[in-house]
Formats: sequence, structure tokens, C-alpha cells
Amino acid sequence: MTQHYIPNEDTRPPQIIYALYLAGLVTANISLLIGVIIAYVYRKEAAPWLQAHYRYLIRTFWMGSLYFIVTFTLSLILVGTLLWPLLMVWLGVRCIVGWVAVRKGQPPARPGSWLW
Repeated sequence: MTQHYIPNEDTRPPQIIYALYLAGLVTANISLLIGVIIAYVYRKEAAPWLQAHYRYLIRTFWMGSLYFIVTFTLSLILVGTLLWPLLMVWLGVRCIVGWVAVRKGQPPARPGSWLW
């Protein structure tokens, strides 16, 4: 296995976005919106393996938005109240898995996955 030199500047934006997504759990999702904007800005000029991370981050935002809408709608009939913790766990696990991969200098294992 060969070691690749990865400049810190290249991996810093995805790590910041993962942190913003995790912070979204306590900031009423405002930091998620900031994170997805940053992901859209940086995705074109990134290395191919980092482009996979940006795709993963952007998909996380949009899938999370869909899951949020479904959970909110189901909460109106009280079924969705059980889904809020699952949604938080989904976001947390997805961000941690991606963050660990970027720290290792690898693309996310399954960037097209709806889970993690």
C-alpha cells in the first residue's frame, strides 16, 4: 500500500463541511445550508477523490432534506416523532464515516448510498 501526500489545504474544506453538518444537529440546520453552499463552490476544482466527497456531502444535504420533510409530515400524525432520533443518527453516522474517509485520504466507501 502506497502512501499519498495529501496537502492539508485540499482536505480542509470537506472536513469543515462535515463539521458544519454535525453542528446542524444543534443549530437548527442553518450550518447545513452553509455547508452545502461551500460544497457546491469547491466541488469543481477538487481532486477526483475529493469530488466524490463533495458529491457525498451534497447528496447528504438533499437526502436529509427529503427525510426531514417526510419526518415532519409524519410528525403531524404523531408517527414521525419516533423518526427524529433516527434522522439525527443517520446524519451523524454519515458525517463521521465521510470524515474518517477524508482523513485517511480515501473517497467515501459508498457515495451513492441512501444510508451510509
